[in-house]
Amino acid sequence: MSKVAIITGGGSGLGQSTAYRLAQESVNITIADVDEQGGNETVEKLKEIGVDAIFVKADVSKAEDVKRYVDQTVEHFGTIDYFFNNAGISGSGEYFLNTEVSEIEQIVGINLLGALYGVRYVAEIMLKNGGGSIVNTSSSAGVTGQDSVVTYSATKHGIVGLTKSMVAEYAKDGLRVNAIAPGPTETPMVKEFYEANPKMKENATGGIPQKRLGTPEEVAELVTFLLTSKAQYINGEVIRIDGGFTNTK
Repeated sequence: MSKVAIITGGGSGLGQSTAYRLAQESVNITIADVDEQGGNETVEKLKEIGVDAIFVKADVSKAEDVKRYVDQTVEHFGTIDYFFNNAGISGSGEYFLNTEVSEIEQIVGINLLGALYGVRYVAEIMLKNGGGSIVNTSSSAGVTGQDSVVTYSATKHGIVGLTKSMVAEYAKDGLRVNAIAPGPTETPMVKEFYEANPKMKENATGGIPQKRLGTPEEVAELVTFLLTSKAQYINGEVIRIDGGFTNTK
């Protein structure tokens, strides 16, 4: 019987690339995203690959939207085996004291509350069914301090705490929860951020020992391994995938 995954932010970037990679493993997938066009395009491609897929429009900062993508997944597929808790935004790149409160609220709502709501509702289903595997998207800014991304960094540090604490509570019940910490990666979100802040791209690339940005496909390989791996003893880890970027910090 095919496994079932939910991917938030699956309409582009890391979520979309991971969806395509999981489809190669015959995983059926729910794509949750606020971007209707991107989400539906991902679903169409997944069906071309040969798996079943549905799209649920969701603003993850709203608990009712999160519960809806979980409920519709169970209604359509019957279960949830894997969850890539990935939706997120970066912010303006302004120094913290120059940011508006509305921006702080938006980043916290999507990146942190959205992730908490997702784990809350997905894990409930997984534990009823004997367990499951979750990968949360943190960031290099979730394992080190970085300027111009204070609120973003705070939320991504929060993802690390969410990951480790869920394992402390529920590993005994069959739940595996890991996190990835990507460095600068060639996603639409990162490209948009660097277009608005070109000097930051120059600084970031210069600070990466491999002297390039990562690719969504490289991250998708890691996420797929963590979700589907038979290495069931990997639990509560935060895996950096950043070309050595945070190794020098």
